[in-house]
This record gives sequence, structure tokens and C-alpha cells, in this order.
Amino acid sequence: MGRIAILPDAVADQIAAGEVVERPASVVKELVENGLDAGATEVAVDLEDGGTALIRVSDDGRGMDADDARLAVSRHATSKIRAVGDLVGVATYGFRGEALAAVASVSHFELETSTGGTEPGTRVRVTGGRLEGIEPVARQRGTTVTVRRLFYNTPARRKFLRTARGETRAAVESVIVLALARLDVAFRVTTDGRVALDAPRVADVEERIAALFGRRLAGELLPVSGGAGAISIAGFVQRPADARPAGRKAYLFVNGRPFRDHFLVRAAEAGFKGAINPGLRPTVLLSINVPGPAVDVNVHPAKLEVRFRDRFLVERAIEDAVRVALRPMEAAALLRGASGLGGVGGEHETPGAVVQGIIPMGWRGASPGPAESQQPLPVDVAAGSGPQAPTGDPLQVFDTYIVFETPEGLAIVDQHSAHERILFERVMAELSGDGAAAQHLLLPLTLDLGPEELEVVEAHGDLLRAAGYTVEPFGGRSVVVHTVPNPHPRFDAKRCLEELVADLARGRFGGWSNRLERFAATYACRAAIKAGHRLTVPEMRDLLSRLMAAHLPPHDVHGRPTIVQLPREELERRFGRA
Repeated sequence: MGRIAILPDAVADQIAAGEVVERPASVVKELVENGLDAGATEVAVDLEDGGTALIRVSDDGRGMDADDARLAVSRHATSKIRAVGDLVGVATYGFRGEALAAVASVSHFELETSTGGTEPGTRVRVTGGRLEGIEPVARQRGTTVTVRRLFYNTPARRKFLRTARGETRAAVESVIVLALARLDVAFRVTTDGRVALDAPRVADVEERIAALFGRRLAGELLPVSGGAGAISIAGFVQRPADARPAGRKAYLFVNGRPFRDHFLVRAAEAGFKGAINPGLRPTVLLSINVPGPAVDVNVHPAKLEVRFRDRFLVERAIEDAVRVALRPMEAAALLRGASGLGGVGGEHETPGAVVQGIIPMGWRGASPGPAESQQPLPVDVAAGSGPQAPTGDPLQVFDTYIVFETPEGLAIVDQHSAHERILFERVMAELSGDGAAAQHLLLPLTLDLGPEELEVVEAHGDLLRAAGYTVEPFGGRSVVVHTVPNPHPRFDAKRCLEELVADLARGRFGGWSNRLERFAATYACRAAIKAGHRLTVPEMRDLLSRLMAAHLPPHDVHGRPTIVQLPREELERRFGRA
């Protein structure tokens, strides 16, 4: 008896604050979301010392009268839900009714608000959870929340904060993610008197992305549009040629609500498989639209996580939508500006393939269509005939690159990378079917192998046969080859097999998830036509036609570009015609 007790309100408030208010950025997020839910069209955030000394969030939303202002700083007070059923498909950012009370329990807190009517506004002052006073105040319609000395009464929590610079970055980031979701709202953040973010209201997402991240990143993004069943996916991913090992940005939204999910980001990265090296991290900005009952947003105190009824379907829809986005010519690398491949041209730079597209986030655009509707651009597609070679004459330069005209400019194709992509997809299909057509040798080849190479031949014998090689032991460390593939007239079957076996023995192409893909990638690299092979015009046309029919024509199996675009605008700029 006597071991169980009801916690004092002050202790309960600080426990709640620990769940909701992790750091200054958490306060900024909650206060800005409240402003958005109140219909604000402008939100201003002022920070000092990373938000520990001062956080002030002002909005021009609906505001509150005196009675609502008094209730707003109480626990479990909210205007956004009334019953348990309201938690299904919550359409507002906030709904728990904990944020203001939690913040006020660990700070010097002041709320000023007005509905803009004839009655005066209201000021509510709270210190450490204790109501200090309520008084009238003259102000325009809207709400301003001022938080000073955050965590002043919980010094242990202050010890876990980062430096002022780190906390500032996190706070600004919390505004950025909401600015991506709400193009119809103007956001401004100042830190220690300096403007850190200025994002006016915009008509389309391209302008907002450029305002938040700069035109360089905006020009590197490709539109994503797809879906499965009742799930629709829209947004943007970075062009593979522009992906980097670090510094990527990953933003996810469900029904307009930002959230975090490492596994869904991994699903987006899976869509890049075969288009980038495994160590690169492309930027992704994706919005998922699902029926309200199919997602539960009430699984995290700070509303940072959600739970999907059918997670597998969502992951599959994201991966497929990203993969489709990498198919068209827009996904090919851009040659522009003084920095060369994938670079930008400074003030003259034009954003790349960014288009409107996300309806739940206010990103306008056409509704998602089937993957089959997205065809490569520089080809003529006759009814029922599939992708065809360019209508203009292709030109080979340096016996390595094929150049041809497109409606947007010039396209330059690396013949080895292009053939590598073609062979990889063909071999993957053949490994799943009856295997490749092979030619029998009148005089079989004999190879002497080392111990590791011999082990590879034994381990991958089935794959070698599927690719067209029939290899049998010949005593000791020798093997005899009876049949070989014939991918092109210049193919050196013996050298290809030697290099293929050596690569597999040394563990090259280790980024592939299974041995089929690893084998197909290794074979495609070794069997493809090489730089320096002169091609006839029919051979070039055939290569381009087969490339455009591939699933991922702009990228080879190493993640390098097969196609580089030289936009017409860049040519005109260089020649002074822009």
C-alpha cells in the first residue's frame, strides 16, 4: 500500500514536455504547425542563440479570443479533434493538444493573439507551467508565441542540446520541411538578427525548391509520378549523374503531412539500383497520397512517424515510381555551364526537368499516369512499333561517342556504356528464361585458370551457360569452352571470359544484391563494344534503337551516364544568342 501515487501536475507537465519538446526545433515545428492549422498565409520565426534564449513565432492566422487563449495553454486542449473517431484521417498538423502546455512548462512563455474583431487581443503569460497573468493587448489578427530561456528549469535537458549553430540548423530545417508542404504560405526565419530563410508564397514547387535550396539543386531534379491501387506517388528525385556520396536531402509527405521513414527512403534508393553507384545518395522529395483510413498518424508524440496499413504496397509503389522517372531522356546527364558535366552555369543556369506534380502538398500538375506512357523523348514512336532510332543522322566522334539531334538540343551517347546497359538487361532476361543463343566453336577454347578462377567457373557454371558459355573441366586447372555468346561482330569471346572470371574472382561489382545481377553486370561490361570501335551508321542506329527500348536507357550498370544532353539553350548562351 502507498507505493502508487498520482504525479504532481508540474512533474506530469515536464514528462509531457520531454515527449513533445526535444529541442528548440521541436518548439518551432509545433508553433509553425499551429499557425498553418489556423489558416496563416505568413509565418515569421525569430531565433536567438539556437532558440535557447528566444523563439518567437508570429502568424496572421485566425487568432483566438480570450477564453480560447486561456484554454490553449492547458494540457489536452485542442480545437482540432472532438472524439476518438476524429483521429482517423486527421487532416491537421496538430491534434494532440499538448504542445503549448508542454512548451510553457519548461520556459518563460508568452502568447499574444487576436481574432481581428472589435474586441482587444489577449496576452497570456506562463512561467514553468505556472500561469502568471492574462491581460488585454492591442494587436492585429493572428498569433505570436514568444518562448524565452527554454529548459531553464530542466538543466539536465539543456546539457544534451547541440551547439547554438547545430540547434539553429535543426530549427531552420523544421521550417523548410513545412515550406515544402505549403507553397501558399510565406515563411521567413531570422537567426540572431540575420535572415536565414526567406520563402515567399509561390505558384509552383520549382520556385519554392529554388528559394529553399538554390537553383543548382532545382535543376538536378526529375519529376516522379506513379502509384499502385489507391496509392499515388508524386514528387522529385535527383538526376543520377548529379547524386553525391553526402549532403543529400530526403523529404517524405503523406497526405500533405511531413514525416520520417528510413525504410521508405531506402525504397526510393532501390529505384535507383543500376543507375548509380551504391555509395551515392540521391536527393528525394516524395509525396504519398493514400486514403485517410490507410495511414495512422497518431503513433509518435511529435507526429514525426506514421504507420501504413499496407507498408509493402507503399514501398513497392515508391520504388516503381522512381525507376520509371529514370527512364526518359530528361534523366540523362546535362552538359551545361562552365563546370562541365552535370555542372551549372551560374546566373545563366536554367532549372532542368523540374515540373509541377504533387497535389497533396499543393504541388500542381497532371495526375499520375501509367509507367508505359513515359517514353524517351528523342525518338519517334510509331503506333505499336515501340521506341525507334532518332530521325536525324547520328555521327560518331573519336570512335567512341554517338551524337545526334533532339528537340531539346544535342544528345551524346557513350557507345560502350550504351551497349553495356543493353546487354545487362538482355542477360538478366535470358537468365530468367531459356538462356542466350550461343554459337558452337569448331575448335574449342582451352583456358588455364588459377584456383580462384576455377572455383568461380564451378560456382557460376549455370550462369555462364545461360549467357552462352559452355565450359567443362579439362584436367587439372584447365577448362575447355565449347560454345560462346556473340553479342557483336567485334566480340572477343576468349578475352571476355577471362576478364569475366577474373572480375568475379576478385569480387568486383560487389554492390549488386544478388549473384544474377552481379554476373550480368560483369558480363555486360566485358562483352560490350569498346571505346575506339568504329561503327557504321546502321550499327549506330541499331545501338540507339536498342538503347531507347531499354528500361533505364540514360544509365549504365556502373551508375555512369550513357547519354549526356547538351541543351539548345546552353549552345545559344555560349554563342551569345540567349
